[in-house]
Amino acid sequence: MPLGGTLERLYARRRFGIRPGVERVQLLLDRLGNPEQSFRSIHIVGTNGKGSTSAFLASILSASGLRTALFTSPHLISFSERFRIDGREISQQRLEQLLAAVLAAAPEEATFFEIVTALAALYFSEEQVDIAVLEAGMGGRSDATAALPGIMTVITPISLDHCDYLGTTLELIAAEKTGIAEPGTPVVIGHQTPEAASAINACLSDDTNRLIWTDRAVSAVRNSDGTLNYRGIYATLNALTTGIPGRYQTENASLALAAAEAVGSAGFNMTEKSLRSGISRAHWPGRMETIPGTPPLLLDGAHNPSGAGALAEALGDIHYRNLLLVLGVMGDKDVREIVSALAPLTATCYCVSPAIDRAMDDVKLSAIIADQGVPAIACGSVANGIQSARRDAGADDLILVCGSLFTVGEAKAWLAGEVFDGIRG
Repeated sequence: MPLGGTLERLYARRRFGIRPGVERVQLLLDRLGNPEQSFRSIHIVGTNGKGSTSAFLASILSASGLRTALFTSPHLISFSERFRIDGREISQQRLEQLLAAVLAAAPEEATFFEIVTALAALYFSEEQVDIAVLEAGMGGRSDATAALPGIMTVITPISLDHCDYLGTTLELIAAEKTGIAEPGTPVVIGHQTPEAASAINACLSDDTNRLIWTDRAVSAVRNSDGTLNYRGIYATLNALTTGIPGRYQTENASLALAAAEAVGSAGFNMTEKSLRSGISRAHWPGRMETIPGTPPLLLDGAHNPSGAGALAEALGDIHYRNLLLVLGVMGDKDVREIVSALAPLTATCYCVSPAIDRAMDDVKLSAIIADQGVPAIACGSVANGIQSARRDAGADDLILVCGSLFTVGEAKAWLAGEVFDGIRG
């Protein structure tokens, strides 16, 4: 492991689990000299599309000439993926140096994600970034990223997820995620269910925040050639090329474009050129990512019912004979709901258990999939699942690896001959 014992000390903090609240991370930031105050931040919260929307927006901001940081979680292969500036990951040497400093200052019971968030703030401050795009861990009001003051909040579509921590209804989850928005700042809101929209409206108003509902303020239409026509708050952009593939990226791209336009109205220089260039240059691995071969592999991090539904729709743009599904999920997920959209498309499911705590056992998973009427094989590891699918696949088939970002990360690591450094948080 490149970071050796320093990273192991951080991973040991996982014993504190998930503890909502910003008191500990705020104390840590105070001890580090409040690095979060030296740059401006944009919060990205929601359930589906947070990572892709963050990547699109960060790419646009970089294209506009701003020194732009991007903080995301979890990582796919390497811990350093979480910290990027203008698209470049932090170096291993720099990461070890900063992590040691943050650990030395951390309160005794600071959690894994709180330390990682403070580390991001310190790195971005020392690198003198202009603006940071921060993907929330899973919540909002009580998420560690809420300790960094935001000039804007972007809310991606909200669905049931992490119910043990955020609440058992869409209303409760939406209220928690929306609570991160600072009074007086704009909030850009993606498509929501009526329940989530009602909760957002109950938490915010145009009297305290400028609310930009993309369903009303913008429109985005995907053309037959895969390009995008965008009618925004101010801009009209035709034939946009989106750097992150997939039909479902239409909404994520339009949400990022609307956020960039809103930032532009606050004094930042957002030109048509930067909007167009940023969208086209955006990159986000593990989302509709194709690995060439015969047959090809498609990697996608869909891990909840909404994400799986969007993935199933996106498969309509791909030509294949049979779909072979390599599926690995976390034990706390509703597998039946996740698989319901993909089951009608699947010829055989190769069930795997990624090498991470709380992963569902592949034998248990295969029994659930078989109950859905899909032939299912328990394969053990992700590598064994891919190898089994490749053995059975024809040249015109498609192998889809999905169910969790950790499944996708382990697949990418194995395919590249790298060590998988998967960890929750």
